[in-house]
Amino acid sequence: MATAELSCQVSEEDCERREAFWAEWKDLTLSTRPEEGCSLHEEDTQRHETYHRQGQCQALVQRSPWLVMRMGILGRGLQEYQLPYQRVLPLPIFTPAKMGAAKEEREDTPLQLRELLALETALGGQCVERQDVAEITKQLPPVVPVSKPGALRRSLSRSMSQEAQRG
Repeated sequence: MATAELSCQVSEEDCERREAFWAEWKDLTLSTRPEEGCSLHEEDTQRHETYHRQGQCQALVQRSPWLVMRMGILGRGLQEYQLPYQRVLPLPIFTPAKMGAAKEEREDTPLQLRELLALETALGGQCVERQDVAEITKQLPPVVPVSKPGALRRSLSRSMSQEAQRG
């Protein structure tokens, strides 16, 4: 049984938005199979000869990332199937221990999580040390625009050499 496969790769990069997309999938599979109900077998006992012939067909399977699969025999048309949605990850990131279980059957909340939840409810969702953005930016050093990139490099190298001399 001979098989040929065609795979697709798509990659896209948007440097302005810092986004990238990459996908790869088996797009087309063409395989040669024995055709069902199409065989010939002859036997001549006088001449001690036998003849056997099996018909063949080319099965075509086409997949797409949009969960559409087309299958059929080459030259006879393809049947299209919409595949059900599957999770991309093999396991969900978070699953409760017993979903839908009664409250008595559930496990207790871990002690650290209980303490954290108690602290959050005591604070009422407010941060005690909250500062406005303007106050935070006042504490930062002023931004000095650089007119020439080389000037900054020279001043840094000079200060580095002075530090080296001081020991």
